Amino acid sequence: MKTKITFLRNKLGITQEELANLVGVTRQTIISLEQGKYNPSLELAHKITKILKKKHIEEVFIY
Repeated sequence: MKTKITFLRNKLGITQEELANLVGVTRQTIISLEQGKYNPSLELAHKITKILKKKHIEEVFIY
């Protein structure tokens, strides 16, 4: 699954480590998400979407 996490995270000035801590996962999970190697649970996708200040999951994750 492709994502816009890297772009949106950089735009907000959030590091991978900070995002990981905010959503309760490891930095490795964020790296895997950004590389499209991991599909998040709906709960994790929702948390990331909120942290990245978007209203809809589709604004962050491209199915």
